Amino acid sequence: MSGTSLDGIDLAEIIFNYFKGTWSFKIITAETVPYSLFWKTELREAINYSKEQLERLDFKYTEKLSEEILKFIKKHNINEIDAVCSHGHTILHQPEKGFTYQIGNLPRISKMLGQTVVCDFRVQDVSLGGQGAPLVPIGDRLLFSEYDYCLNLGGFANCSFEKNGERVAFDICPVNIVLNEYAEKLGKDFDESGKIAASGNVNETLLDKLNTLSFYTKKPPKSLGLEWVKEHIFPLLDTSGISSKDILRTFVEHIAMQLANQFSTNASVLITGGGVYNSFLIERLNKIAQVETAIPFREIVEYKEALIFGLLGVLKLRGEVNCLASVTGSERNHSSGKIFFL
Repeated sequence: MSGTSLDGIDLAEIIFNYFKGTWSFKIITAETVPYSLFWKTELREAINYSKEQLERLDFKYTEKLSEEILKFIKKHNINEIDAVCSHGHTILHQPEKGFTYQIGNLPRISKMLGQTVVCDFRVQDVSLGGQGAPLVPIGDRLLFSEYDYCLNLGGFANCSFEKNGERVAFDICPVNIVLNEYAEKLGKDFDESGKIAASGNVNETLLDKLNTLSFYTKKPPKSLGLEWVKEHIFPLLDTSGISSKDILRTFVEHIAMQLANQFSTNASVLITGGGVYNSFLIERLNKIAQVETAIPFREIVEYKEALIFGLLGVLKLRGEVNCLASVTGSERNHSSGKIFFL
């Protein structure tokens, strides 16, 4: 799994069990391979690439993924693999135009790994009129049903929950895709524990402009991408005339307010993703929202998306539904993804 926050490639060895209608899992080992400056730059700038440049990048990134997966398999002496399930990395996501593009999903990956590969999970949903995102909610339903809400804080925040017997899910707002950008302007890879933001001041004018963006009044299904952030968020921040420190403080407040708007009073909320480690953000969320937040073990916090894309692959191999129309808005539930058999 590789997310929009560009932390790196998440790799996990997982065993799934299905017994009497219930799924369970065990994460055997997991790690993140950080991106080099070269790859961070390539993946960030690829949104502006020509078709030919994207095709070359797709080839290079497929090779990069294959190399890292092979290293992981060898390092941990992993045998008897049923399949490698890979999300790839989202470069373009414009479902309203019927288009989404994840690089790293070329058939070559199966040949390089010598394994069956299940990948490219979003394209089919978009072709069926869906948003192609979020895809994690099927895993929330099958693996974490004891919580009222499952909230992920990655490049973007998204949540999922049951409503009238259906799973509902949507992107809420940008998180690390913005916070990391302005931490980098201050010479940091990220704002550790939210300390920089905590030292800043909220700019009420900017906060009001952020909170009144039209996306927040749209009804689900809805999803966000880097394109939206570049068009609607960065211009507001860059023309605010305030320091990066105050931008971080104001944006943390914006995130906390948008998150709090989603939850019913006294609900239980499972929180995962890198944003969990921004203790100032979690503090602000707990202050504003009247909910019971739960932060699980580190492996689930950091690798829940990798875990669930593994489950998506398993469901695809079994020919079972792994993409919910109630979540993405597609014309029907379906089993999404491509299988490259060895």
